[in-house]
Amino acid sequence: MKDLIKYIAQALVDNPDKVEVSEVLGEQTSVIELRVAKEDLGKVIGKQGKTAKAMRTILSASSAKVHKRTVLEIIE
Repeated sequence: MKDLIKYIAQALVDNPDKVEVSEVLGEQTSVIELRVAKEDLGKVIGKQGKTAKAMRTILSASSAKVHKRTVLEIIE
């Protein structure tokens, strides 16, 4: 899951080398934290949050296959 989010985020931003993804694992839920450069934050979130929502949808669909819940947090 972590690699999937990193791949998508690097394709969206102007500074792909500044994309950092970390994962906090829990029993049923894991949290994926995405950090990008400040100037790329708008590109990852998108207009009215549509890009972020799409990334969360892809993440929830892929995590449903492994019977876990995954949450994406975009950190400034």
